[in-house]
Amino acid sequence: MNKPLSITKEFSLYIDQAANGSFLLSCNDAPIEKWVETLYLNHRESFFGLNAQVEDDVLIASPVEVIELFSSEAHPFITFSGATEPSLQWLKTFKEAGSVWNSPDLWKTVELQEDNLELSAPIEDKGKQLVENAIKQKLFQAGLTMEDLPALIPFFQQGGWPLKSQSTHPNLLVALRLSEPDEFDDTWLLETVVRGKKSSVYWTPSFRKKVLPIKQALPDKWNEYNTYIEETQAKIFSLVSSIDAVELSTFFSSPLTDEEVRRFLRDDLIKLQALGFEVVLPSWLKSLKESKMRVKTVAKTANTYKTAAGLNEILQFNWSFSLNGQEISAEDFQKMVTENRSYIQAGNEWFRIDAAWMHQIRELMKQSEDENWTVKELLFREIPEEIALAIDDDEQSDEDPLFQFEMQQSLKVLMEQLSEKKGYPTVEVSSNLLTTLRPYQQLGLDWLVFMRNEKFGSCLADDMGLGKTVQLIAYLLHVHESGEQTTPSLIICPTSVLGNWQKELAKFAPSLNVQTHYGTARTREIDKEADVVITTFGTAMQDIEALEDLEWASITLDEAQNIKNMHTKQSRAIRKLTGKHHIALTGTPVENRLSELWSIFDFIHKGYLGSFRKFQENYIAPIERDNSDSVKHKLRVKIQPFLLRRTKQDPELLLNLPEKLEQREYCGLTTEQAALYESLIQETVSKLDTLTGFEKKGLILKMLSKLKQLCNHPALYLKEPFDDAEDMLERSEKLARIVTLAGEIAARGEQCLIFTQYIGMGHLLQHCLTELFDIDAPFLTGSMPKNQRDHLVEAFQAKEFPVFLLSLKAGGTGLNLTAASHVLHADRWWNPAVENQATDRAYRIGQTNFVHVHKFITIGTIEEKIDKLLEQKQALSEELIHSSQWITEMSDADLKDLLTLSI
Repeated sequence: MNKPLSITKEFSLYIDQAANGSFLLSCNDAPIEKWVETLYLNHRESFFGLNAQVEDDVLIASPVEVIELFSSEAHPFITFSGATEPSLQWLKTFKEAGSVWNSPDLWKTVELQEDNLELSAPIEDKGKQLVENAIKQKLFQAGLTMEDLPALIPFFQQGGWPLKSQSTHPNLLVALRLSEPDEFDDTWLLETVVRGKKSSVYWTPSFRKKVLPIKQALPDKWNEYNTYIEETQAKIFSLVSSIDAVELSTFFSSPLTDEEVRRFLRDDLIKLQALGFEVVLPSWLKSLKESKMRVKTVAKTANTYKTAAGLNEILQFNWSFSLNGQEISAEDFQKMVTENRSYIQAGNEWFRIDAAWMHQIRELMKQSEDENWTVKELLFREIPEEIALAIDDDEQSDEDPLFQFEMQQSLKVLMEQLSEKKGYPTVEVSSNLLTTLRPYQQLGLDWLVFMRNEKFGSCLADDMGLGKTVQLIAYLLHVHESGEQTTPSLIICPTSVLGNWQKELAKFAPSLNVQTHYGTARTREIDKEADVVITTFGTAMQDIEALEDLEWASITLDEAQNIKNMHTKQSRAIRKLTGKHHIALTGTPVENRLSELWSIFDFIHKGYLGSFRKFQENYIAPIERDNSDSVKHKLRVKIQPFLLRRTKQDPELLLNLPEKLEQREYCGLTTEQAALYESLIQETVSKLDTLTGFEKKGLILKMLSKLKQLCNHPALYLKEPFDDAEDMLERSEKLARIVTLAGEIAARGEQCLIFTQYIGMGHLLQHCLTELFDIDAPFLTGSMPKNQRDHLVEAFQAKEFPVFLLSLKAGGTGLNLTAASHVLHADRWWNPAVENQATDRAYRIGQTNFVHVHKFITIGTIEEKIDKLLEQKQALSEELIHSSQWITEMSDADLKDLLTLSI
């Protein structure tokens, strides 16, 4: 009788433990890809083996991996055995450790011993040590430390282990949301919120339902999930140690002070995120400021007899240091660096200083002394920027920037040629560019290539929608098809437009090898074989050490106004990068202040506009204080050589865009709003005469924010929770008009964008649109993840939802939303350039529909009076010079007239 055919397969493994605690697995009787694929068959955490570490036919597995791999459900036809006796023992240990690891009683057997943990489970010592190492690894991977364990053990004992996402419900996600105070307020809000897994809108009960039990507060569609919500909220607050006496039978909602917020972020945030709970934060809270020493160096030429330095003259540097206003001598600074000091006392205060950063400063000092830098090198070669990064984030600071010099006369002839914007050699467009350039876009390509060849930085400042992206793509094809470049070009952009760059490069230049350097799964290494590397401003700041290792073929900043504040951590990181050509792309070179123009030019051409102090004296003060036409002309002449600016109104562009109608929608105040308005004005005006200039400016700005919110809705001004939508509409004619108009637009099958500068107004509009028209309107803010932004933009363009809410700053740049035929500005910004930039999300190349822009203005209030003044101020904005501070500089008489309620 024939022996039955066996359908099972056995892999015999050799298992050894490495010195670092990892395990080395190999098999002699099968190719490694075969048995590794089988071993990871059920291992989701490694994407079923895609992330497995294999070197020279050896699998390197961590303690967590071997426990999970050999304790999971086995393959029905494949088994693993040990090729040697030690290997057999290790397999036995893995399985024993797995039974403990997956036991609900694991944390009843864990004891903390000072800064370590010990396992008392009934298994051999090797198994105990394996489980202990796996626990430490799992904590480390989640960003937790041994110091977090005492507070976490109760949670683990209730089933929160092994660590995994707690958001396991198929239809619902429960999260905590921390909302920042509105402008000039100090009250934060922490609340439990809920959203559907397929929705981007977070829901929380209206004010009258906040006190009800969770089951009664929920809408009918979620009523069956009340137990899950209650249990998840309880789990969340079992981990929150910074807030006492939490009522868990209702939806949690509580105001927090600044100190309470600091404790929550310090003590609880990382635990909640590590354990898989979603916490929605304002985006600006995600980067913490550091104390920095002020470092200043004055650069001057050795020849003191010349009025203007020659380009090849050697510079000398005088260095000075201070911390918290206390001067520190160069000798003391050298001593701090030598001693590797991290904590420094200045006066009566102590500060933490980055010792590695101080070493960089010292190296730069040495470099500047040893290499004999010339004026030309400072102008046209990217010098290491560590020193310029030292000034802290203080917009009122009058400290000098680090290198002080002015553009030399010897460049004057070339500057005159550049200012004409003609006569450039024509660049042949690559056959790999899968589109046809318009004539003005060909000029942009010619200009960029000319500027590169002349080693001049460039600011391409075409209006939004004129195709800056395709001009740069044509430039990149030219640069990287020349065969002269050995390093990639770098594009740094806001997160919101990263997906757009990926798609545009793939669409118009598929021949370019593009690497996207973004996301938690990214490697820190840069693919030097790539033609183009795309990253975001935030990622560039985090990975600055990897990015600054290369001299890039070119560095382009898209939405370059993101570096407008020269002192921010993000701007300081960008300034460390070196490239053969620096390019800035922006639709509005100046948003609010001339200081932003200085920052952009300081990136593309270090030192061209001189030190910031000189720029303030020579340009900012005469223009913003005195409105000097001659100085405005002088500045335009100075920046024109490096700035290519075309607007949609230029007749020579022949854009043939559809028509655009801008219409003011006037709304009256309700009786409640008018009474509150008058009361606030009287209270404020009575204080103006008693205040100093600085105090007066602060009071005016605070009052302006309150008035604008009051014009939107009294509940925003009074900081009241939302009630039923119909009741909310009765209290504000503006809210009623916006919600009604949006509903009518959606009913006609059209789409609209609604811009607001207030997060609270966005949530109020969401609340009313949902209740009254069953419209699920997403709200794009700065805290929204990039993937979610890209998905929402694609969905809106595909007409999957009719109304898109956007915060003015987060949604005002870089997005293509031509599916919208209506743009609604719920509240007015003091700078018309910012509003126009937001409108251009819809009114841009690719738009085929008539675009109707609605600007909502409350009659008789500051909104109407500001609107009239803005028409007069528009000319300044069109000259690229605009100030947002003009309101606070008005005379008392003009200011009181501006504030008077005219109804």
